[in-house]
Amino acid sequence: MLRPGAELIADLGGLHRFMDWPGQILTDSGGYQVFSLEPKVTDDGATFRSTYDGDTHHLTPEGAAEIQSLLGADIQMVLDVCPPLPSPPGTIATAVRRTTEWGRRGRAAFLAGRGAREDRGLDQAQFGIVQGGLDPELRRRSAGETVETGFDGYAIGGLSVGETRDEMLPALATALAELPADQPRYLMGVGDPASIVEAVGLGVDLFDCVLPTRHARHGTVLTSEGTLAIKNKAYERDEGPLDASCSCPVCARYSRAYLRHLRRLGEPTGARLLTIHNVWWLSALVNGLRDAVAEGRFAEARAAVLATWA
Repeated sequence: MLRPGAELIADLGGLHRFMDWPGQILTDSGGYQVFSLEPKVTDDGATFRSTYDGDTHHLTPEGAAEIQSLLGADIQMVLDVCPPLPSPPGTIATAVRRTTEWGRRGRAAFLAGRGAREDRGLDQAQFGIVQGGLDPELRRRSAGETVETGFDGYAIGGLSVGETRDEMLPALATALAELPADQPRYLMGVGDPASIVEAVGLGVDLFDCVLPTRHARHGTVLTSEGTLAIKNKAYERDEGPLDASCSCPVCARYSRAYLRHLRRLGEPTGARLLTIHNVWWLSALVNGLRDAVAEGRFAEARAAVLATWA
C-alpha cells in the first residue's frame, strides 16, 4: 500500500512480474497490519500513521479492494476488523458488524472494478472474512452474513490471536458449518502442524502463517521429529541434514554443524537457509495431507502428525 506503492506495482505489470513469481498470490487487505498500529477506527474505515514517515493514511473497504486490484494478485481479501482475544463481547460484536458492512462495500467496489481488471487481463477472486471471536452465535451470524453477500471464497479470521487450540477449534467448526463446501475455505494466520491437521479434518482448504519464517529467524527448525533449536551445542559437530526425510535443497547440501555456525554468527544467510527449509517442510506436510485426503487415509495421517506435534 505504502512502499513501493500499488500504482508503481501495476505500472510494472503486477506482483507476479515484479517478483518473477509464477505461482498463486494472495494479498491481504492490510487490515491486520493496520490494526497493529492502533488506528482510529470508524464505520468508514481505519486511519493510521505510517511507520515509514509518520504520514496519516485512511484505509476504507473500497480503497483496500482498489489497491489489491492494482497489485494484481490471484486472490484479494476484504477489509475486516480483527480484535485480539480475549476482547469484551461488545468489541467482538462491533467487529462482526463492521466486518459485514465493510465486506458488502468491498464486494461492491470489487465488482464495479471488474471491467478495469479485464482490460489488464487480470482474473482475480475476492474472499470474504468471518469474524466473531469464540462466541458461537456471533460466528454463525458473521458466517451467514458473509455468505449472503456472496464471495468467491471464504476466510475464517480472528483466530490464533491469543486463544488456545482447544478454544480455537470449536469456533472454527461453528464457522465452517455455515460456509459452502464447494468453495475455498481459508483459515487465516494458523500454521503450526497440529492446528493445520485438525483444521483440514474440519474442512479447511487454505492456510497462511508467518510461523515457518519467524521460527527460522530465531533458529527453530521444523522436522519430522518436532522442532530443533539449531544453536544448541549438540549440533556443533553434527554433519547430518536438518531432517533426513526432507528433500529440500538445504537438507541436500548443508549440515547441521554449518547451519549452527551461521546462526551463531548472526549471518543472514543462515536465516535464509532455515527459512527455505521450514517453508519447504511445511509445504510438504500440507501436500501430504492433501494426498491423504484424496486417497482415503487422512485418519492415519492425522494420527501421525498429532503423535509428534500435539
